Amino acid sequence: MNLPNILTLVRILLIPLFIILLISKSFQGALIIFIIAGITDALDGFIARIWHQHTDLGSYLDPIADKLLLASAFVTLAILRIIPSWLTVIVMSRDIFIALGFWVLTMMDRKPTIKPRYTGKITTVLQILTVIWALLSVSVLHWRFEFLFPIIIKLAAFFTILSGVHYGYIGNKLLTEK
Repeated sequence: MNLPNILTLVRILLIPLFIILLISKSFQGALIIFIIAGITDALDGFIARIWHQHTDLGSYLDPIADKLLLASAFVTLAILRIIPSWLTVIVMSRDIFIALGFWVLTMMDRKPTIKPRYTGKITTVLQILTVIWALLSVSVLHWRFEFLFPIIIKLAAFFTILSGVHYGYIGNKLLTEK
């Protein structure tokens, strides 16, 4: 267990607190926890690279922590009717699609590597921006910039679908290779 893995575990442990704050409509507190979780994500990656502390555990835990945090945020924000539920369905469906594809490839001994693509990175940034904007809008901005929110939502949906298709294409190539 090294420092990057401990930071990842801290991020996972922050998720229940984040959800509790959302449910109790403590949106500023939830925003602070979400930002702290984001900082731990950046720090664990930075420390792992600088101090050469990459581990197999970390290569699995880090994306799991990211997905758990974003999935929790999208589901809870949709339940609270702060973001559209159709966006949450798109986000969750893509993640399930990718996880199932990874599982199928693993079961077929195709040994897929976990390697983020640019479409996936853009998707993650837009999903994070959606959560932050949603939390800002109900806690600080009070919808002063409401015209931007539908644009952010549509961009997040578009890139979530695009990256899902892209990962599906890559998975299909791996399946059909001899």
